Amino acid sequence: MVDVTSLQPAAPMIGRLVVVGLGLIGGSFAKGLKESGLCREVVGVDLDPQSRTLAVELGVVDRCEDNLAAACEGADVIQLAVPILAMEKLLGVLAGMDLGNAVLTDVGSAKGNVVRAAREAFGVMPPRFVPGHPIAGSEQSGVEASNAELFKRHKVILTPLAETDPLALALVDRLWSALGADVEHMQVERHDEVLAATSHLPHLLAFGLVDSLAKRNENLDIFRYAAGGFRDFTRIAGSDPVMWHDIFLANREAVLRTLDTFRSDLDALRDAVDAGDGHQLLGVFTRARVAREHFGKILARRAYVEQATCADLKFIGKPGGVVRGRVRVPGDKSISHRAIMLGSLAQGTSVVEGFLESEDALATLQAFRDLGVVIEGPHHGRLTIHGVGLNGLQPAPGPLYLGNSGTSMRLLCGLLAAQRFDSVLTGDASLSRHSMTRVVEPLRQMGAVIDTAEDGRPPLTLRGGQGLQAIRYDMPLPSAQVKSALLLAGLYANGTTMVHEPAPTRDHTERMLQGLGHSVSAHDATVALQSGVELKPARIEVPADISSAAFFLVAASIAEGSDLILEGVGVNPTRSGVIDILRLMGADI
Repeated sequence: MVDVTSLQPAAPMIGRLVVVGLGLIGGSFAKGLKESGLCREVVGVDLDPQSRTLAVELGVVDRCEDNLAAACEGADVIQLAVPILAMEKLLGVLAGMDLGNAVLTDVGSAKGNVVRAAREAFGVMPPRFVPGHPIAGSEQSGVEASNAELFKRHKVILTPLAETDPLALALVDRLWSALGADVEHMQVERHDEVLAATSHLPHLLAFGLVDSLAKRNENLDIFRYAAGGFRDFTRIAGSDPVMWHDIFLANREAVLRTLDTFRSDLDALRDAVDAGDGHQLLGVFTRARVAREHFGKILARRAYVEQATCADLKFIGKPGGVVRGRVRVPGDKSISHRAIMLGSLAQGTSVVEGFLESEDALATLQAFRDLGVVIEGPHHGRLTIHGVGLNGLQPAPGPLYLGNSGTSMRLLCGLLAAQRFDSVLTGDASLSRHSMTRVVEPLRQMGAVIDTAEDGRPPLTLRGGQGLQAIRYDMPLPSAQVKSALLLAGLYANGTTMVHEPAPTRDHTERMLQGLGHSVSAHDATVALQSGVELKPARIEVPADISSAAFFLVAASIAEGSDLILEGVGVNPTRSGVIDILRLMGADI
């Protein structure tokens, strides 16, 4: 990547660059490449004589032309940076010229209309035309606002078509990358849908809100006492109205689809306010609050909990000392997962105390929010889960991203295989290397339709509406997660689901199902569960994790004179090994 601020220019990549339209975007593109030394000559074209004069004086371009044909003669790359509704006329003029082997590209905010205009002007889509859109801007405008670093660390979307010349695409990609941009490729239709939702609709709302308030008689007080949130949201209403007028007309079909969806959601929000439906309001506000952070982690493919900063530390241990006092270690992770899942499936409100805010458990928490469950918290280990019942989950708006949580993926695989809707489970690079075959195969025996990547790895696509049938499954290897996944699927399967274990595994799922009103039997290493039983809400106390407590148990056992109380530790019969071993070694526990 070329640093446009470097004092040492790079070797030229192309001969002549022509930029048609010397506004903020066109001027910044020209200035950045001129300063980078990647073009032997940068020529500007603009209808405004003053803009042409300023462009040369400010060092944005080497020279300007008022004649398009003269400027484009011998050009290697022609960047079209005119207003979007002027593109059709400009392309018509270019179609009548001999452009040689010049590569055409543009910066328009809507791509569908540009592609249609190009096809109409040239008769076919020119192979050396690469549609593009930089996601960058400023409240300033005009050639005097040109900034060589405007595109640094900003997205630039290129929308190549089947006809696009790969060499032309590669050249445009390299030019944008040289300006520090993060270049991505996308289909034309997808681009227009995404930008309608993420850019065009917010601008429309800001313009509309400010205009609506300005028309009121008391508008002076409204704006005088506006808080920071109002100023932040409406800042974009100060954008160029002519430019946005053009964008909305050019991308009106995608904008209308997005606007109609938003209007429907806004009507539902209005109905909730009118009816005093606090549950609905809380759901919307909670999902919105966590969505911003969640989406950021998906885009960065980061963990839900940031890793601690590494540092070189030296610890010197000496004999002696005792361990005394009272300690409560963090909550049990396995039970935290199941508390969210079963609380969400209960019919009513459950309260969870002692929830472990680990990466894995937070992945499960976010997944159930995406599935339509309103969950308040976590706040100091407390969650309030407004359960939706066995049949109340809703389709997630997209793939469920589970970070590095194998527990979340395996248990959700069982639950979602039984739902009426399709689901996709995905995770980070680490989780995507692990096979899920051990849980997928028995679910397929129950009638689930699950597609996986090679060797059973994520992402997992679960097809809804399959009508599962109960089975007896003899696990070849002991696994509490596989057992739990089959039991969750068994809540919906026709008949009695039975799972036989070759060796005991933790039985948290069975115990918690019983605590929420479901009768689960366990005899001769076989767990049996009947479907169709509604779960009841409960207050769930997540016990302290015995794995975390083990460090303190060992320390107190080997330090003579120690007297330690570990509070609230979950001593499940399937997880008492450390206590049994220490007692055999003579520890007083």
